[in-house]
Amino acid sequence: MAEREHEHVRVAVIGSGFGGLGAAVRLRRQGITDFVVLERAGSVGGTWRDNSYPGCACDVPSHLYSFSFAPNPEWPRNFSGQPHIRAYLERVTDTFGLRPHLRFDSEVRSLRWNGEGLYWEVETARGALTADVVVSATGPLSDPKVPDIPGLDTFPGKVFHSARWDHDYDLRGKRVAMIGTGASAIQIVPAVQPTVDRLTLFQRTPAWVLPRADRKISGLERWLHTKVPATRAARRGLLWGIRELQVSAFTKRPNELGLIEGLAKGHMRRAVKDPVLQAKLTPDYRIGCKRILLSNSYYPALTQPNVDVVAGGLREVRGNVLIASDGTETEADAIVFGTGFHVTDMPIAHRVTGANGTTLAEEWKDGMEALRGTSAAGFPNFLTIIGPNTGLGNSSMILMIESQLNYLVDYMRQLDVLGGKIALNARPSAVHAWTRRIQKRMERTVWTTGGCDSWYLDSNGRNTTAWPGTTAEFRKVTREVDLAEYEVLRIPGRPAGARPADTAKAVA
Repeated sequence: MAEREHEHVRVAVIGSGFGGLGAAVRLRRQGITDFVVLERAGSVGGTWRDNSYPGCACDVPSHLYSFSFAPNPEWPRNFSGQPHIRAYLERVTDTFGLRPHLRFDSEVRSLRWNGEGLYWEVETARGALTADVVVSATGPLSDPKVPDIPGLDTFPGKVFHSARWDHDYDLRGKRVAMIGTGASAIQIVPAVQPTVDRLTLFQRTPAWVLPRADRKISGLERWLHTKVPATRAARRGLLWGIRELQVSAFTKRPNELGLIEGLAKGHMRRAVKDPVLQAKLTPDYRIGCKRILLSNSYYPALTQPNVDVVAGGLREVRGNVLIASDGTETEADAIVFGTGFHVTDMPIAHRVTGANGTTLAEEWKDGMEALRGTSAAGFPNFLTIIGPNTGLGNSSMILMIESQLNYLVDYMRQLDVLGGKIALNARPSAVHAWTRRIQKRMERTVWTTGGCDSWYLDSNGRNTTAWPGTTAEFRKVTREVDLAEYEVLRIPGRPAGARPADTAKAVA
């Protein structure tokens, strides 16, 4: 019987999107180099690698959708496309020397807390390792959600999700069914409409759509942002400030959003003259209750002669015939699902087993909750980037990610200050108090009072996704770790600095 030691690292980061790469940068800048980034795919980028559908772009201005510690003066447009954002993340990876820490094709299959040694046992597609701390940065927009449609397996044509676009399949001249009217669908529809034979949009719920103030950023602007960094900072600050001022309407005074609804209706009516189509496209809920979408080309595309809008979701498939909830029948050669992601039921939660022997999914069966959106009770030294109630409806998620990275850095500092082999476990009382505070504030928000059913809500109708405040407020509450909210776990007699690899061995 041969003995071998598992590789041990100080920190294991899961995912190489904005959250994972940001964590890696901050760890290195903190002087922590004993870490790995576990990525299931073969390259970095996260959702901006996976979502490569036609027309894919960000709906947050470029200069706000980037790290404060890695500004990009060369953004080509106000709202950058997927290729530019993915290229930016590749540059961040190279600029900050993250390549040696990356482990590609290393999907995490299980995480199990070892209470005796105070470390995580990590099983990946390429082997096992242990880690003192795990940072989960898998993101809520990483695992596509396809509804269970009766008869879908009988469809003879092509079927794929927008986040798993099949670039080898040519849609030109095909009869295409687009399922869903979310942020991906309103970009896909105008991108493919000119080349397909027929495009049928299955619309379960119409979306509120506002104009997209997009344009090329001039060479003079890019030169100025490069040579005079203060201009770039001012632009970012202005974009941030405008969005901070909008927050109260979403979180405290939803009735003030009526003016914005008027702008959205005017935007639709300028492009759509048919009153019947207008009626189909007009939402019956308060704007902001579901994600507000931005597009100048979506409504014009829907008015084209080769496009049909079905006011109902896909109910059933019979061969190549698609049947909507209103009974409408449509023949199709391809089905594209733009039906979102597993946001309130993240698949990674099923793979994480904590101190009580239960999975994170089991602990969250009645709704996700984590202290300051980061730490779940019973899961020591496990931090989630973009965790429960950290999502935004009107600003840049990068701001929220950076706030959580501040929390991560202070978390690591606290472990060092306390010394020895140690772990921090969020107290259930602290987690519940935090959750009650968030849910109390949620009662006044447009997401709760707006009269819609959105992906912000879990199966119990509770909003465990969005943050009911400003990004500045979140930055404040995640500035540092309050040890009173944690139970400090130690191993008696273990000398300071000892690691699992020094004592724990696996028999092969």
